[in-house]
Amino acid sequence: MKDPVRIIFMGTPDFSVPALKALAGRNDFQIPLVITQPDRPRGRGKKLGFSPVKEAALDLGLEVFQPDRLNNSENVALLASHQPDFFVVVAYGQILSQEILDIPKVYPINIHASLLPRYRGAAPIQAAVMNMDKISGVTTMVMAKAMDAGDILLSSETSISTEDTAQDLHDRLSAMGAGLILETIDQILEGRVEPVPQDHSQATYVTMLKKADGLIDWTRPAKQVRAQINAMTPWPGAFTFLNKKRIKIFRAGVSLEKGEPGFILRISDQGIHVGTGEGSLIILELMGSSGKRLRADEFLRGHRIDLPARFTAE
Repeated sequence: MKDPVRIIFMGTPDFSVPALKALAGRNDFQIPLVITQPDRPRGRGKKLGFSPVKEAALDLGLEVFQPDRLNNSENVALLASHQPDFFVVVAYGQILSQEILDIPKVYPINIHASLLPRYRGAAPIQAAVMNMDKISGVTTMVMAKAMDAGDILLSSETSISTEDTAQDLHDRLSAMGAGLILETIDQILEGRVEPVPQDHSQATYVTMLKKADGLIDWTRPAKQVRAQINAMTPWPGAFTFLNKKRIKIFRAGVSLEKGEPGFILRISDQGIHVGTGEGSLIILELMGSSGKRLRADEFLRGHRIDLPARFTAE
């Protein structure tokens, strides 16, 4: 009987969980250790909460390790003692030293939520939606010290519709990543895949999102505003102001109707029609001070809008 393939898993958010579950579901794989970020204060009560990966790992009966800093000599010795064949790293949240990357007998593998070398960095899903890309995907690569610059193993594509939010694409790519990591490891073990260097001249980079990235600029074309709304859903949320009150917008359509940017043109059964730099936006779902996400007609029953009215930047 062959020895099981030994895999140390590193990940933290929801995106990482399907890959962990897929690996743990294989009888020929063994996960001696799951590494995730330390427990953090969560919610209004600021109680310490487990990361999604920790919750999943404990449910699977796996050992969990949560160092504040992974890159020290003690932790290098700990990881090496498990004699892993692979690392599988999915949105872990710490940069790994070369000393750690050198530990696996075969490869340290990362699952990245873009078709590399496009969108290296922290927010590839939101960037794909914001830029109205037609296609996105996931990539498995051999980890290198430079961010997302390692040699590519396999990739898988999915189309993006104008209705897709970042959450929609996140969920799809997360599931795809789980399937792709199994295929990647199988093909490596069977000698059917070789790492291919990225074309670094084609690399693009995206930084971590900030709350301010959700502020809507109504002078932009309606299609771009809709793309921003989709990209900022669920976090940080696309927002604007009406009579100095903050309004979050979650879903919108576009129209060829013309009007001054930010001005509410009319209110219809469809929603709230707002002028933009090109065409108009039809707000379909939004949230005001009540803190509830509502359809436009529900919102308007509790928030009367007297025209003329205009959405502003503050």
